[in-house]
Amino acid sequence: MAGIRGLNKVPVPFRPMRALGIQTPENLMDKFVIRGGNRLVGNIRVSGAKNAALPAMAAAILTDEPVILENIPDVRDIQTERNLLVSMGAEVELGYGRAHHRTTLCCRSLVNPEAAYELVKTMRASTLVLGPLVARMGRARVSLPGGCAIGARPIDLHIKGLEQLGASIIQEHGYIEAAAERLRGGHIIFDKITVTGTEDLMMAAALAEGETVMENCAREPEVSDLAALLIKMGADIEGAGASTIRIRGVEKLHGARHRIIPDRIEAGTFVIAGALTGGDLTLINCNPEHLGALLRKLEECGVTVQAGLDSVRITNGHRLRAADVTTEEFPGFPTDMQAQYMALATQAEGTSVITENIFENRFMHAQELVRMGANIRIEGRRAIVRGHTPLGGAAVQCSDLRASASLVIGALVAEGETILDRVYHIDRGYERIEEKLRSVGAQIRRMGEILPKRAALPAGVA
Repeated sequence: MAGIRGLNKVPVPFRPMRALGIQTPENLMDKFVIRGGNRLVGNIRVSGAKNAALPAMAAAILTDEPVILENIPDVRDIQTERNLLVSMGAEVELGYGRAHHRTTLCCRSLVNPEAAYELVKTMRASTLVLGPLVARMGRARVSLPGGCAIGARPIDLHIKGLEQLGASIIQEHGYIEAAAERLRGGHIIFDKITVTGTEDLMMAAALAEGETVMENCAREPEVSDLAALLIKMGADIEGAGASTIRIRGVEKLHGARHRIIPDRIEAGTFVIAGALTGGDLTLINCNPEHLGALLRKLEECGVTVQAGLDSVRITNGHRLRAADVTTEEFPGFPTDMQAQYMALATQAEGTSVITENIFENRFMHAQELVRMGANIRIEGRRAIVRGHTPLGGAAVQCSDLRASASLVIGALVAEGETILDRVYHIDRGYERIEEKLRSVGAQIRRMGEILPKRAALPAGVA
């Protein structure tokens, strides 16, 4: 693929930093003001998947030619990844105007194979550069990520896998230092399913000498999307999307153009919001196959679901029914939808038991929902939600990305006004969520905007 001249070496934002959801002194104090009681009616276009875009950006390290990524979401985590790559010497070109969801990355002149703590601490997915750096440059120095609000996310499986591919690893002063003249193929069996571990080692193995077999791999759509990009770049990969992946290493990868898959978690969040408000909401530019477990659960709750080729329509004009949920790896019910489902369960007839099997501390949103009037009891990894309890507006605080989404959803049906603090958490992974919700009838604004008046929710619908 021919080189592209004139790439910007500094990621010049195509919109103000505040609009991109970047932490600045002014937006660290941003709040949402939401007045509940409106049905959501209309269409929402789903953005590209943050969790697919981040490893795709890291994959650009594997080649000295430009990688063009389309359908990139405008969220804070993407800007953090751009800053990280630029700090290593990557050239980044941002799209403007109608092409503002496109990013071109060129890593022809990487000079600093290091991911510093100042960047990694804000986004744990930054550690995805570890495998590509070792594979391409022969060395890497990556900060160990800090603590995570929802639970431990150790990268020991990344390290163990790299050692099996021939890398020498030193851990000291909070950093991982990895080195190898050239990685060599190996047999990796993950002790537990890990999405980022599967992605990191798949990228590393793409340039390793010989064949790598990885077992007990993550099957998430984001893993398959990364494999699709790597194959376009010249990698030899079979089995992505299954539990066993085979990678035959090649000498060199080249540039490619790739469109990021739609964000299934953003789509699922809006689907639940539509169902909870008794709305008639259609999500366009989404993949219903990626939402299978969630859509089946909503049908169990009494929601009408109509899936098209690239759209999902949700209608609900009656009371919801309670249903139990257990989070699992894909294709099971996603942990990233657990908090949003809990908001829905507060308004369902009956009692729902929500079991969280992926992260050990992912019920922090429960107490905030209780502040709004929900009846939730936590027992270890289980949350018992007694439904059909009226919610009322309150001042609540966001603790992490998906917890933030659950509070937004709860506020949409709460009586009165809810104020959400620390909404920079939601800006990490949702592109202009307040604008999208407002376009289908929600009364939501960032502090300082004026709410439009909308028709109230019809009687008997929650």
